[in-house]
Amino acid sequence: MNDKPIKFVPHAYFSMKKRGTTEKEITETIYNSQWKPAKHHDRWEAEREFPYNAVWNNKFYKCKKVNPVFKVEKEEILVITVYTFYY
Repeated sequence: MNDKPIKFVPHAYFSMKKRGTTEKEITETIYNSQWKPAKHHDRWEAEREFPYNAVWNNKFYKCKKVNPVFKVEKEEILVITVYTFYY
């Protein structure tokens, strides 16, 4: 949907580590998924499902959904946070 470079604020890196998501998954989600307005009026979000087939927090999951929240700025896309759902 957009080809601007993607940058991450420090909180986004913390969220990625805490929730088990990678920069690659977030980038793929933003570039290849439909965007929708996020809770805050100046932000966007996107969702993408990935096969997981691994253990997270001592439980096996087949899939995970990556949900980044980001701002589109003049020169870049700025990732604010990311949510990850396992199922």
